[in-house]
Amino acid sequence: MKVGLVGNQNSGKTTLFNYLTGMNAKIGNWPGVTIEKKTGIIKGTNYELTDLPGIYSLSPYSIEEEISRKFVFEEKPDVIINIVDSTSLERSLYLTTQLIELDTKVIVALNMADILERRGLSIDCKKLEENLGVKVCKISALKETGIDELVSEINKLEKKSKSKIFDENIESSIDSIQKNINVPHSRFISIKLLEMDERFIKLNSKEVDNEREKLSKLYDTDLEEIIATERYNFIEKIKKECCKKVEIKQGITDKLDKIFLNKWLAFPIFVIIMFLVYYLSVGVVGSSTVDFVADKVDSFGLWVSETFEGLGVSEWLNSLVVDGIIAGVGAVLGFIPQLIILFICISCLETTGYMSRIALLLDKLFRKLGLSGKSLIPFIVGSGCSVPGIMGTRIIENQDEREMTSILVPFIPCSAKLPIIALFAGYFFENNAGLVSASLYFFAIIVIIISALILSRTKFKHTSSSYISELPEYKIPNIKYVAKDVWDKVIAFIKRAGSVILICSIVIWFLLSFSFNFEYGVEVEDSMLASIGKTVSWVFYPILGTNNWGATVSAVQGLVAKEQVVSSMAVIAGLSEDVESGSEIFADGTPFSGFNKASAYAFMVFNLFSAPCFGAIGAMKRELGSNKKLIKTVMFQTICAWILATITYQVGSRITNIANLIIILVLISIVICILISKFSKKSDGCSGCPYCDNCK
Repeated sequence: MKVGLVGNQNSGKTTLFNYLTGMNAKIGNWPGVTIEKKTGIIKGTNYELTDLPGIYSLSPYSIEEEISRKFVFEEKPDVIINIVDSTSLERSLYLTTQLIELDTKVIVALNMADILERRGLSIDCKKLEENLGVKVCKISALKETGIDELVSEINKLEKKSKSKIFDENIESSIDSIQKNINVPHSRFISIKLLEMDERFIKLNSKEVDNEREKLSKLYDTDLEEIIATERYNFIEKIKKECCKKVEIKQGITDKLDKIFLNKWLAFPIFVIIMFLVYYLSVGVVGSSTVDFVADKVDSFGLWVSETFEGLGVSEWLNSLVVDGIIAGVGAVLGFIPQLIILFICISCLETTGYMSRIALLLDKLFRKLGLSGKSLIPFIVGSGCSVPGIMGTRIIENQDEREMTSILVPFIPCSAKLPIIALFAGYFFENNAGLVSASLYFFAIIVIIISALILSRTKFKHTSSSYISELPEYKIPNIKYVAKDVWDKVIAFIKRAGSVILICSIVIWFLLSFSFNFEYGVEVEDSMLASIGKTVSWVFYPILGTNNWGATVSAVQGLVAKEQVVSSMAVIAGLSEDVESGSEIFADGTPFSGFNKASAYAFMVFNLFSAPCFGAIGAMKRELGSNKKLIKTVMFQTICAWILATITYQVGSRITNIANLIIILVLISIVICILISKFSKKSDGCSGCPYCDNCK
């Protein structure tokens, strides 16, 4: 039996899906988390359950609605579970009125019943059943209540007759059209023919034209508007009969929004929150864990080396395992505690509902840049990994805006870039590691703004999508779901370290240990890798101030996986003759001993903005749709990274005190503000929105 989960965005579909199937699909307290359908089997049954993207109607104005509508018409589910947010009944029931027009059995699941009660509201489920003509179950997907009753209803024979929601004139026309079309979901399609839905235009006939003309004369207005109005009249009638307000309460969400969405406090609070996230993960708390893990990895490597020597293992094989695999993989795994702290912070911000507020705050700015607040969702997801972030651009309707967002998402510091940031910030800016890490996050936001400004004025000149989104209730982070989310991200990171990075570490060890004559044990400076690096190291001279071949080959390996940059540096340093431990990457005698604060920051900047890993490049290829666009994108990203890193080093190496730095940052901020105000798109006229020049 096929069962579909259909509902508005952020109504709790994926939470219910995870509970019923035992799977761990991504959830979040903001709209648009699910962008593709997911399928699993309901535990203890043979029912196939499909979690569909959140939609507001079955009129496919967006990609999500198209996916859901195709599922209903092409995969023919036996049952549709319509998840309804009880706290927003009027908005949620619009979709319900369309679902009950289908031939498929529908069960309405009133979710978030616990929140409704806290608001002093109650819904009479029996009366709601009578009005809709379908079974209604009250549940709380988060607290896992009422779900057994919901599952038991799936296999019951439907006895109720679904309600008809329009006035007698429209119902008469629908009945007349239904008699002339012999197709599944004939009532739904009949209504769509009256609305002149182009997807069913092949079923149009003279009888349909006559009915449409008759109704148009009767109502003297657009039929689509009349049908929508009739739906809302029906919903309003249901609300009056089924909803009771026990007492009016101002919820915690309203109180918190007065602070977090305050005209003057909103942006400073956002800056402080993001600073604290990086200060905790890379600064005081996170940095204290790195040495502990590094010592354990070194001890393990030493134990393995001594064991191999005792067993008479060949020197080259001992070096491969200890200096290549353990040093390379261990260098990356050492940053897992910091990643865990970062993932916990980001996951808590998502589940509380704060990220939706950030989308609203940045929407005004993004609209000036040819984007919208909806673009922020891929950026949020991209902070964990660029690949799902790029895939998340599918929720954006406008093609140009979607492509531009795909290009810019890799600029956000993802978990793979955190080891690079943590390594350099922790070593060269030991007392200010958290501040330096946070500065890179805000640097990324500034670069995204400037890049979007350039792209919207050159390549993407017709981006003009609107952004409409609900603000979800603030919720206390659920420990179980935060733990699942963090666990999945950490396991994905470890898997990559145990596969891609392991293989790359072996390759790096081989190139470092052999010359082009395949002589083993040569000096690092005479190895194949050093020869290759020295050939192209001149490219990085403006960034590093020296021809550093080690940094060059490590940065290039970032194309495979950004974590590989640190892994490669650890292997190179570990095989350098004057270094006893692979963790002493910047010690004297290694190719990296020439780094200073300016070149360290510039190197972080380059790796932050350069072309992403192969996985993210593959995702961009799918979203951009052509190799030509992909090549241009990779070139744009890499050139941007080189220019920004060069400017960073050339300016940074000339800053002698903090006062110079502050003055330069103020001047840069002023220039950015002037550019945005000078080149941002102007409104052609007043549309009544709070964002255009005439309304603001």
